Amino acid sequence: MEGLALFIGIAFLAAGFVKGAIGVGLPTVVMGLLSIVMAPAQAAALMVLPAIGTNIWQMLAGPALGRLLRRLAGMIAGIFIGTFATIGLMTRSAAGASAALGLVLAAYGAYALFARRFEVVPRHERWASPLTGLVTGMISGATGVFVIPNVPYLTALRMEREELVQSIGISAFVCPLAITLALATHGRYSAELAGNSFLALFPALAGMYVGQRIRRRLPAASFMRWFFIGLVALGGYMFARAVYR
Repeated sequence: MEGLALFIGIAFLAAGFVKGAIGVGLPTVVMGLLSIVMAPAQAAALMVLPAIGTNIWQMLAGPALGRLLRRLAGMIAGIFIGTFATIGLMTRSAAGASAALGLVLAAYGAYALFARRFEVVPRHERWASPLTGLVTGMISGATGVFVIPNVPYLTALRMEREELVQSIGISAFVCPLAITLALATHGRYSAELAGNSFLALFPALAGMYVGQRIRRRLPAASFMRWFFIGLVALGGYMFARAVYR
């Protein structure tokens, strides 16, 4: 039990460090590491409060919260609908959820390493935003990871840098909130899990502080490349373990 608690603390510390160093990645790292030692549904329940706590400032601190909420309203609605539609996949089958999570982690890492950037013109946002939110929510509900496809989509909107950072913060706040509500609806988010999730916020914040402090000293491109290579390897391992065990 003490060994598990230590592993959980280290996982959140590492995830917070990645978040502080490159601005994203806390839920991805947490879900990838914790799902090695527990069911993805339990890992997601522990992840949600640290994810909300480390992203709320990013959502609130930018220059255009109200305007971005209106612009992304369709995506936000899609996230909630998609999450509630697929949360049962994560709560019913630990092996299936682990395999799906492994695929998503590997796909995200491969996309970040090799994909070319694209652009979404404003006239297409009316249908593209709800669709992106729906797909993101469906993946999030099934795996607990919510970077695909919303982060590439938000990047493709060609916002100003501060607006992009704030829009990613909005998405990274809304997605774990939707997971929390969906898990609670399915009876998988107890007061004990909420308390443990709150405690996990502290190593996450500590790691985030360290990551932010040394961000300028890191070779950013090299760090991110190895981070995404690690995601591909971890995702492949999780998928193989879930399928062949």
